[in-house]
Amino acid sequence: MWKCQNMLRSHVRELLDLHKQPTSEANNAAMFGKLMTIAKNLPDPGKAQDFVKKFNQVLGDDEKLRSQLELLISPTCSCKQADVCVREIARKLANPKQPTNPFLEMVKFLLERIAPVHIDSEAISALVKLMNKSIEGTADDEEEGVSPDSAIRAGLELLKVLSFTHPTAFHSAETYESFLQCLRMDDDKVAEAAIQIFRNTGHRIETDLPQIRSALIPILHQKAKRGTPHQAKQAVHCIHAIFSNKEVQLAQIFEPLSRSLNADVPEQLVTPLVSLGHISMLAPDQFASPMKSVVANFIVKDLLMNDRTNGDKNGKLWSPDEEVSPEVLAKVQAIKLLVRWLLGMKNNQSKSANSTLRLLSAMLVSEGDLTEHKRISKSDMSRLRLAAGGAIMKLAQEPCYHEIITPEQFQLCALVINDECYQVRQIFAQKLHKALVKLQLPLEYMAIFALCAKDPVKERRAHARQCLLKNISIRREYIKQNPMANEKLLSLLPEYVVPYMIHLLAHDPDFTKPQDLDQLRDIKECLWFMLEVLMAKNENNSHMFMKKLCESIKQTRDAQAPDDPKANEKLYTVCDVALCVINSKITITLLDPPKEPMLPSRFFTQPDKDFINDKSYITDETKLHLLTGKPKPTTVLGALNKPLSATGKRPYHRTTVSDTVSNTSVISESDTTLLMQRDSISEVSEIGVSENEEHPVRMISVTPVKCDTVKNKEVISDQISTPTLGTERGKKRPAASPGTENIHKEPEEKKTDDVVPTPPPKRRGRPPKSESQGSAAKNDDSSKPSGRGRKRAAASQDGGAGLDAGNAKVKRKVLNARQK
Repeated sequence: MWKCQNMLRSHVRELLDLHKQPTSEANNAAMFGKLMTIAKNLPDPGKAQDFVKKFNQVLGDDEKLRSQLELLISPTCSCKQADVCVREIARKLANPKQPTNPFLEMVKFLLERIAPVHIDSEAISALVKLMNKSIEGTADDEEEGVSPDSAIRAGLELLKVLSFTHPTAFHSAETYESFLQCLRMDDDKVAEAAIQIFRNTGHRIETDLPQIRSALIPILHQKAKRGTPHQAKQAVHCIHAIFSNKEVQLAQIFEPLSRSLNADVPEQLVTPLVSLGHISMLAPDQFASPMKSVVANFIVKDLLMNDRTNGDKNGKLWSPDEEVSPEVLAKVQAIKLLVRWLLGMKNNQSKSANSTLRLLSAMLVSEGDLTEHKRISKSDMSRLRLAAGGAIMKLAQEPCYHEIITPEQFQLCALVINDECYQVRQIFAQKLHKALVKLQLPLEYMAIFALCAKDPVKERRAHARQCLLKNISIRREYIKQNPMANEKLLSLLPEYVVPYMIHLLAHDPDFTKPQDLDQLRDIKECLWFMLEVLMAKNENNSHMFMKKLCESIKQTRDAQAPDDPKANEKLYTVCDVALCVINSKITITLLDPPKEPMLPSRFFTQPDKDFINDKSYITDETKLHLLTGKPKPTTVLGALNKPLSATGKRPYHRTTVSDTVSNTSVISESDTTLLMQRDSISEVSEIGVSENEEHPVRMISVTPVKCDTVKNKEVISDQISTPTLGTERGKKRPAASPGTENIHKEPEEKKTDDVVPTPPPKRRGRPPKSESQGSAAKNDDSSKPSGRGRKRAAASQDGGAGLDAGNAKVKRKVLNARQK
């Protein structure tokens, strides 16, 4: 509420400033734009536009009315003065001959929204006095059922929010004395909130309140050197915001901290690294050069390239913040320091950004273990992968660094959203959405959300879809409101995400065989995940525009590997899948789009006039199979391999076309009714428990066996080895609850009495493989390289001794059901 009020007050203030300028076409255009913005913040913006224009004419003719409005939006206006101003403006606009005046009602609504009817200096002073009573212990907090500490925290949080929207209301010696008292308290949260209030409101402390300044400086220095990381950040920003001699103050913090860095004591590194990073970002001219030696000699060589402690080998993919080792926390802050240092410089003259991007890419390729000494735990590796991916994304928000991020580095960053760790995927997606919705990231980063179609957790896919809806609507609205945006359509128009998405999917490590139907299904799922949102409305003939984009790509080559026939074949294949999907959704054939689509030169070569690519890279049969949406044939044994959820948590199981099943039997469509009963036919042995902090899930494993064909209903493969769960990134695994896949436990020895083996029925043809042969096939499959930049989930290595009997029992039930 207060944030919206503050924004609307600023719009009205800017409108009044335009009235003070001489009349001109540019001034009139700016005034019209400001009136439209104000009207959008009122009920029924269509009617409000006419009333706002009329009100603007009255303001131009009546100088006294303008002065009353200026007083109303003044930062020093009290609630009593606001009441007088609103009454005076309403009286001047009232018409006694017109009892119901819609124009006056609209003006009153606008005044109520911008008038300080709740918060002024007196209100802030009263809130501070209430907080002081809690600090002194004279308040009735315990009678209200609230502890004094909780009351102080809650009071400061409220004041912190108000400090963003009403900074001038805090300017008094008594108020600041109370906040100084909070800074001296042992509660870290209280001190952090108090520093942020000083940062937001203390711009006149140095000139008006020298005694407060003298008491504040040593406290801020102490917090920047030895406080918590959050306190250190706020202290550095506070010094930079409110003191005129900030260079001297920051130097007094930078020099002792840079000399005292010691990687052997990681517990004492986090706060200094936070302070140094923010100092180098806020004052790059002064500290960029000395920071370069710190980065080269300490950050990279001494800290990031060394593992001093052995990680906990508990198999967890994620640990709570309090359980993360101090060394890894220091490494995460070191990565953030590199980014802040570069963001402060905003240039790549020293090629430091190239070196940093190579370091971050190496960290993603090594799955977080940069030294590859196998001393770091899996949960710590997850933290470092997330930090590296977030760092590349942060650098991409600065244009000078976005230009030097190679397509390979972009693809490594994108693969983080398919990480094996649930929390890594979740936090990375949130950071990605936050930057995109503010239009801080280039458009190609929105294509990363297409990879979320592979996420095995329903909640993550739903979140990604909502992010896409929000981002697309914001970009379209921005183009409508800003006429100048038409010059930057390549970076703003949502439909231009299609070429980036096609290029990203063509370089997906899971897409290795362009004619493989299963892989094409996954590509189609990813394309449709994005296209479904883009094609919800055919605005400005956007459907034909996207079709034209795909056709244009087929007349170019992959700029990442222009002379590689396989890379170009994969690119054209993805284009054909996209065209297949788009053509199936176009209901009305319209003319070509008015503008010829442009393609990003970093990803595609210039079209060759002599090159005509009219070849279809997917067959008509494949197109039909992709469009019918038939799910992948699921085997009976595959039904046994789903995880059993813990009590009170139902796992989500996708039955889409991209589910992968580790089995040798394939059931025909006529047998889908049998799959409905797969819960009742699973008789397998339990091998262990997979758990993530909140949602434990029991995992079961089945060793598939080969059997003969039965009346053409089952297709048996003699050479299929058991795929390990999650060995390929992004393949849709049987979905568990959010986060349940994040634990790897060493497989325990199976108890032979878990399952009572029964003799299998006689079968025709060759006997199944022995257990040793099956395990050999499994080992051969699991020895394949796992791909780039991110750890795959490891599968259990032990098969069930009594599972042949279970498989035979399943086979018998299938035969009995068919005979019935």
